[in-house]
Amino acid sequence: MTSTFKVIAFDADDTLFINEPYFDEAEEKFCALMSNYLSKQSLSQALFQTQITNLPLYGYGIKGYVLSMVQTAYEVSNHTVSTKVMEKIIGIGKELMAKPVVLLEGIEDTLQQLHGKYKLVVATKGDLKDQHRKLHLSGLGAYFHHIEVMVEKEELDYEKLLKRLEIEPENFLMIGNSLKSDVLPVLNIGGTAVHVPFHTTWAHERIDHEIVHENFYTAENVKEIVGLLKL
Repeated sequence: MTSTFKVIAFDADDTLFINEPYFDEAEEKFCALMSNYLSKQSLSQALFQTQITNLPLYGYGIKGYVLSMVQTAYEVSNHTVSTKVMEKIIGIGKELMAKPVVLLEGIEDTLQQLHGKYKLVVATKGDLKDQHRKLHLSGLGAYFHHIEVMVEKEELDYEKLLKRLEIEPENFLMIGNSLKSDVLPVLNIGGTAVHVPFHTTWAHERIDHEIVHENFYTAENVKEIVGLLKL
């Protein structure tokens, strides 16, 4: 990788610290609560469809997820679900908010090596307050020059970010676990992207085709970033 980068951006969830497994666990609990109404597979699909429908209203994050669980519970039960079950659904959301912030292997060492050589930023989606909470608890905040919590991660969103950072696309490197959100839009505007897969990915973030692009790289672990940059 020939480095002309001035800014390196990191996704937060499942790139800096664990996130999706907590939602998978919450979904398991939701399906168990509602098992009298539908099969686990049907409940998971109903919850997913409700989430996707609600994204324009609630955006990404725990609060929108809880509202989608509540709506799904009402709909699959034909509005007969008990108050006790609803209280437990809200409890699932509170448990999500209280989950520990667990850094992914190698992330802090990688940030230490990059810090001072590049301007490091966080470019992520989700609930603004929750993402700032997690970054604070992670202890990683001091490494980052800027934190951007986006409503979406589309080409226009990245173009706005680059404008705020006063850099050109060829000076921008994005690192993340989502091909849909962290890679494709960055490549499309002329930037460079490194995909660091996580062992589980939300269905909404998956794509069904291979990416072939001169500015696209993959790394099995974030620790490989330093080697790709030839530091």
